[in-house]
Amino acid sequence: MDRREIAALLAYIGCLDPRTTHTDTGTALDRIAQWHELLHDVPATTAHGWDAREAVRAHIVASPYPVLPVDVARKWAAYRRDRLERHTDPTPAADPDDPAAWRSELLGTRRAVAVGQAAPSTLRQLTAGPHPDLEARLRSVGSVIPPAARTQLARYRPARAAREAATAAGQPDALSVPCPWCHAHTGEPCRNRRTGLDGGARGNAPRATPHPSRVDLAAASRTRQVAVPRPATVPGSNSARRTGPARSAGR
Repeated sequence: MDRREIAALLAYIGCLDPRTTHTDTGTALDRIAQWHELLHDVPATTAHGWDAREAVRAHIVASPYPVLPVDVARKWAAYRRDRLERHTDPTPAADPDDPAAWRSELLGTRRAVAVGQAAPSTLRQLTAGPHPDLEARLRSVGSVIPPAARTQLARYRPARAAREAATAAGQPDALSVPCPWCHAHTGEPCRNRRTGLDGGARGNAPRATPHPSRVDLAAASRTRQVAVPRPATVPGSNSARRTGPARSAGR
């Protein structure tokens, strides 16, 4: 801001906060010089959201203390920092074999964004969800991992492969319950643990297959989860008579 813009900003501050009004010409000129020294590199307005009057107004509304030039300078620094954090450097149009031109264009773009002369360049991202063609493809495949890739990955994750094979064969998922032998938590593979001479556990390598006791526990849990239908009560049966009203003692 130049001195004329500083004077206009001080007049605006005086309208909002009469405590800062100075009628003495010498005091007013000294104050303009002080503000210009601290705010000469701060623009009055930009085309992308910055207005020094809005910064002043926000301070007067939020703080009981008179506004100082450093308050405006700090808000301007926060504005610059926010814009640069939201900016992603686009690829310069200069020749990549000319490092000086490439760097000059890159820094010029950053400087324009920082001072509010250009809008930040953000990365493009998906905002409308998966494409309909992709959803149809996933439904036809049945999984986000193609079968050929899943077969190749099986040797690198044997526990997951054994779990998928058991589920495909209609067997209970052993990893759905904790292991009573090695105390592996639900969803974690079993561990090869041996008992030492002192009675403590030895070894902690993951197993490709779950312990038999864990498989039995998963099968028992699956059996308990199957709902057994309760027979309906037939009117006039013994059960209906037992649940009906009690007969009087005199009959």
